[in-house]
Amino acid sequence: MARESFHTTDHPYGESVGQLINEFARLPGIGRKSAERLAHHVLSTPAEEAMELAAAIRRVKESIRYCATCYNLTEAQLCAICRDVRRHKHVVCVVEQPRDIVSLEAAGVYDGVYHVLGGALSPLSGIGPEQLRIEPLLRRVREQGVTEVVMATNPTLEGDGTALYLSNLLDPLEIQVTRLARGIASGSVLEFANREMLADAMRGRQQF
Repeated sequence: MARESFHTTDHPYGESVGQLINEFARLPGIGRKSAERLAHHVLSTPAEEAMELAAAIRRVKESIRYCATCYNLTEAQLCAICRDVRRHKHVVCVVEQPRDIVSLEAAGVYDGVYHVLGGALSPLSGIGPEQLRIEPLLRRVREQGVTEVVMATNPTLEGDGTALYLSNLLDPLEIQVTRLARGIASGSVLEFANREMLADAMRGRQQF
């Protein structure tokens, strides 16, 4: 369903404020009233603070890229985790999005590396295997001495379906495929799980 918007020229403060409200309203979780409050906050802050916000947005869009190995977000060719010589490169944890890495790292119990799929299989939404980074994962397993793949997709219908699909692809490669223990409630997402829950799930990961 499309978000509500109005013609920018209709706003009593002028077209630029109307456009700003429309842009804020496009952000996830931001409704019309919240967008208006954010716009008024920008209008009430000193100009230099507002420009710092604009500069930070521009800078992050210009400098952040995907890691050449795991597809985490980074400013360098490789992310900090892939560059860390202390990480065990033979264990790869598969997640849906880069933000899931942040959640798992906060638990502080995993010392392997990651692979970001870029989503989960969802045929009804038009997301098939071709839209995910599945082939690069298989290539890493074949070429980089990976011995274990940890399925850390979200415990949802799509996440579980993706994990099952990947496990079938990995089965002929004769490696260990594990999944997070179900300390994470079915239907939830990693982003909102607390660190103790994630730590228990990582420690108790099971054979897939």
